[in-house]
Amino acid sequence: MAKWEFKLPDIGEGVTEGEIVQWLVKEGDVVKDDQPMVEVMTDKATVTIASPRSGLIAKLGGKVGEVVAVHSVLVLFELGGAPVAPAATPAQGAAVEKDEGPAATAVGDIKETLPGMGARKAPAAAALPAATAASTYFNEKPLATPATRKAARDLGIDLKRVPPTGAQGRVTKEDVGSFSRGAATAVAPATPAAAEPPPAPVASAKTQAHAPVSIAPPSTAHAALEERVPFAGMRRKIAAKMAQSVHTAAHFTFVEECDVSALKALRERLKPAAHAQGVKLTFLPFIVKAVVAALKKYPVLNSALDEASNELVYRKYYNVGIAASTDAGLMVPVVKDADRRSLLGVAREIERLGTDAKNGKSKMEDLSGSTFTITSLGADGGLFATPIINFPEVGILGVHQIKQKPVVREGQIVIGEVMLLSLSFDHRIVDGHVGAAFAYDIIRYIENPDRLFLEMT
Repeated sequence: MAKWEFKLPDIGEGVTEGEIVQWLVKEGDVVKDDQPMVEVMTDKATVTIASPRSGLIAKLGGKVGEVVAVHSVLVLFELGGAPVAPAATPAQGAAVEKDEGPAATAVGDIKETLPGMGARKAPAAAALPAATAASTYFNEKPLATPATRKAARDLGIDLKRVPPTGAQGRVTKEDVGSFSRGAATAVAPATPAAAEPPPAPVASAKTQAHAPVSIAPPSTAHAALEERVPFAGMRRKIAAKMAQSVHTAAHFTFVEECDVSALKALRERLKPAAHAQGVKLTFLPFIVKAVVAALKKYPVLNSALDEASNELVYRKYYNVGIAASTDAGLMVPVVKDADRRSLLGVAREIERLGTDAKNGKSKMEDLSGSTFTITSLGADGGLFATPIINFPEVGILGVHQIKQKPVVREGQIVIGEVMLLSLSFDHRIVDGHVGAAFAYDIIRYIENPDRLFLEMT
């Protein structure tokens, strides 16, 4: 019986691996050409991969939550025969057709509901590949992020020779660093009989402080009251991004009040004209314009640190991310070239991006390339918060609930519309007085919105 290996295709520029978040088929199923088979999460989006041909699925190439490399076997098909047992593997001597057929379809699809979170048993981590006697390689196709691969290239290191310590046999940047310092020069065993997993490098203080936590099983009385589901897909990507930001950037937060009475009155005057053009005018377009105007005066806030080359990259374009809450988790659609759009143009783009995110239709290009981010919870914004930087950006603005409070105007106490702004900065790059000056510049634009029209390009 002929077998055919379908391998994970190239699903985006610079994408070398993907996490399986949900299988849409199971072993033993007969699938048709172009039938959706699996959802795979990359660093950029979730893609749904369809079958490139009709056939019977003999074996699936990974469990939910596992990371698979591009060009590794994703599905083993059995062609033109009777069904096989679900877990069957190709028999010795059976013909295996290589993946030289049509490529699979990969469609960008940010899901409205978090995929891959059904009540399943959490997958066990894959065992690390052992080195063979004929080679000092640990893996012919090592798993590693683009940043890790770049670090290895800069150091002239072959990733195949680096002992992996990450989940599912992934090579981390720490592994590359240890290898370059000679910590892994004698890890490969001499013969298969003596093969042992490579010793883990000595953990740094940072690694020890954030070691994985194992939750102990409950008592017998409570066993039926717990449910375990895979921590996978978009939620795990968000967690990794947040952890990277918190453990890399040196956060500090600046909070100040902002009287938005004049902005509120201006918005009320402009709403009918915006509505006539089919645009819902919120406060966010004004805030985006205020941020862009302030970024032009403080270009370091529109920069990013390239840690691999040790260079500060000043971006002279203004792509403003707008953090949006969806059923799949927090996403950051990006208003590209916000400085070159009109106020109505920004409002129209925010509405489009927000609708696509909530409906699970965001495109990959809409979720990347931001240079500064704004996060707002609207009416649920609370008093203030300490927003986490959208790394590798160096600042983020948190917009909070507008409340009526006493304010002083021309020596008189009156009722004003007051909102708190909380801005977090990367203290490695942004000094305290620079962050404060940037914040006050945004506040001046918001409190005197007519200035925006004077300085808009």
